Amino acid sequence: MPQVVSEAVQHLLSRAVSLPPWETWGRLRRAGGLTQAEVSAAIGIHRVQVARWESGKAEPRPPHRQDYALLLHGLAKEHPEALTDPSLTSGACER
Repeated sequence: MPQVVSEAVQHLLSRAVSLPPWETWGRLRRAGGLTQAEVSAAIGIHRVQVARWESGKAEPRPPHRQDYALLLHGLAKEHPEALTDPSLTSGACER
């Protein structure tokens, strides 16, 4: 018998999307050759918001959190070195 999950529980699960440590977000983006403008356009937000996320001044919230998490996890699979290499930190703020 299939288990029915309430809409409220589904909402909580969507908010619980895990993200890598925020210190790696800019490194992952740069490792993938992406600009903040490209990421923001794909997610549907302003570039400044991506800069705030990458600087640790804000955290993504639903529904953008899910899209950003999917992007970061995909980039982490392609560029695992960006998770641990602090030398990839240059250019954190860009336009």
